[in-house]
Amino acid sequence: MEDSNTFLYVVVAAILFLFFIWGIRIVRPTHRGLVERLGKYYRFAHSGFNWIIPLIDKMYRVNVTERMIDAEPQEIITNDNLNALVDAQIYYRVKEDEESVRNSQYNVYNVDDQIVNLARTTLRNIIGTLTLKSANSERGKINDQLHGTLIKETTSWGIDIVRAELKQIDPPKDVQDTMNKIVKAENEKIAAVDFATAAETTADGEKRAAIKKAEGIRQARILQAEGEAEAIRLVNEAAEKYFVGNAQVLKKLETVQSAFEKNTKIIVPNDQELVNIIGDMAGIVPLKRD
Repeated sequence: MEDSNTFLYVVVAAILFLFFIWGIRIVRPTHRGLVERLGKYYRFAHSGFNWIIPLIDKMYRVNVTERMIDAEPQEIITNDNLNALVDAQIYYRVKEDEESVRNSQYNVYNVDDQIVNLARTTLRNIIGTLTLKSANSERGKINDQLHGTLIKETTSWGIDIVRAELKQIDPPKDVQDTMNKIVKAENEKIAAVDFATAAETTADGEKRAAIKKAEGIRQARILQAEGEAEAIRLVNEAAEKYFVGNAQVLKKLETVQSAFEKNTKIIVPNDQELVNIIGDMAGIVPLKRD
């Protein structure tokens, strides 16, 4: 009888132990848990060890880390009647507090699907009012508008829209080819203008260099002329000093000087005045005649 009781205790203990093990729930730091009892919300489960009553309680784990979802490519007719292929990425996370985690499960059926549908609708409304060119040039503005709309429309979902980014805005292939040709032509135009500017700069530099060179030559000639004028002035002063009223003697002296420079033999006339002048210039004292 005692053996039967012992066996019964062991069985009951084993069942209780298995029941306890069965009810253990471990929640990771990246998740939070919602415990429902008989289909009704019962309590909030933080990360770590948690225990529920098997078959009566049920735990739903909710990821609270940042996630990215793709809004999926869609064709949108722009304001200039072009079909643009548009895609966007939405980054969001469920807030960690109890109310937000509850709202993410009880206030919206499927957060990912709802965000995708809302983002696609919002993009159609925004880009439909823009031309294809303005849509491509105002990506930041579109991102801000999409982000603001998603935040406003998801306030009761318990989520935080971190950011929204356009992934692509692609025009039709024929329009893209035309745009590529326009861009190529613009680049060639800019390159031609840059080349012309460089050539003009080079020509301007050469022009300034030529002007400076001509100015140098002119200045040199002026200095040369001034030097020659100064020499003539000094000769005139010497003539005035030594040969006042003796122009004929001066002419003879210039002839003699030229002959000396060219090492030419000349015959000096018997002109006592000229001889005396030459002698004075050479430092020779003439002999006195008896």
